[in-house]
Amino acid sequence: MNMAASYSASTAGPLAGVRVLDLTSVVMGPFATQILAQLGAEVIKVETPEGDNMRHVGPMNHAGMGPIFLHANAGKRSIVLDLKHPQGLEAALKMAEGCDVFISNVRPQALTRLGLDYEAVRQRNLRIVHVSCCGFDQDGPDAARPAYDDLIQGATGVPWLMGEYGSPEPAYVPTTLADRVTGLHTVYAVTAALYARSQSGEGQAVVVPMFEAMAQFILGDHMAGLTFQPPIGKPGYARLLTPHRKPYLTSDGMLCVLIYNDKHWKSFFEVIGESEGLARDPRFNTHSARAAHIDEVYAEVARIIRTRTTAQWRELLDAVDVPNMPMNSPEDLLVNPQLRATGFVSDTVHPTEGPMHTLAHPTKWSATPPARSFSPAPRLGEHTRQLLEEAGYSPERIHTLIEQGACRTDT
Repeated sequence: MNMAASYSASTAGPLAGVRVLDLTSVVMGPFATQILAQLGAEVIKVETPEGDNMRHVGPMNHAGMGPIFLHANAGKRSIVLDLKHPQGLEAALKMAEGCDVFISNVRPQALTRLGLDYEAVRQRNLRIVHVSCCGFDQDGPDAARPAYDDLIQGATGVPWLMGEYGSPEPAYVPTTLADRVTGLHTVYAVTAALYARSQSGEGQAVVVPMFEAMAQFILGDHMAGLTFQPPIGKPGYARLLTPHRKPYLTSDGMLCVLIYNDKHWKSFFEVIGESEGLARDPRFNTHSARAAHIDEVYAEVARIIRTRTTAQWRELLDAVDVPNMPMNSPEDLLVNPQLRATGFVSDTVHPTEGPMHTLAHPTKWSATPPARSFSPAPRLGEHTRQLLEEAGYSPERIHTLIEQGACRTDT
């Protein structure tokens, strides 16, 4: 199947008609532009001759097509440009002339050295929304520092929180939390800037910093007593930090249960009966009392949950509307009835990588729904010729650029 020949820009979704020049790599930026593509934008992925680093993280069927790359780059087209080559840079600027959004996670100082900072791109397109995803707000002393998910998790207190929670030693959360939180900030920044342009007719520069985005995320829960001056307590939301806040052991497995408000507790007491005496325990009477004694409260729940099987508890708790869910693994999620029924998880066939599971956009829209299927993640440079032709380059000129090393194709 010739994917380049079969590609057509999506006409579905709220961002249909928006064209994005995407210079991002790894996770944060590609996750953001993946969502933009799922919402209907046409995303042009500009890669170095070596390709996005995530292409090379396995397991994989073929070199350069790792699973994280496949999931984060579906719905995009790939062009390989050497931006340090004058003609490669010129090709990127020429393509920016026909785009609505220019987005990168290259450090701003390096982007300026390349000649792709906001002022340089704006000279070619006054309406461009120029989005710089970077480690730190550029007005602070750390502006030029490199940033990766692990570093930003550490710098914003995630390992400290894990220690407070009971981890034997400080640890990172085992998912690219900072990358994906910042990626979501990037999506709304792009869409809000496009709305502002629709009102003013002018583009603008937007900076999305990882450190500040994650600091907002963490401090929103855990400033606690440090909110006030002088402080009236320690940092940390106690309910989130108690070591008993975890899936509960039943008599034959595990179950996630959250008995949260007064109604839930009343229903839970009805299920377990008066023999436990907890309904009369002042520690359990009010939300404030439970919060003040959260360690003891959750420890009691853990003790009680061990007395029945998972299936028995699910039947009892569902009957009285006490929130509970099974503890799933990634394998469980791929066959989960809810995710299958909604079409969030589906099975597709990649033209080179074969059968694979794919994930849809999780939101639903009444008037401009995103497409439910997308072109598969591209091979490195798969669309170089096609995209240069769309930018106005002749076949002869493209051949010359390839010969000069300014660009490359997958063939």
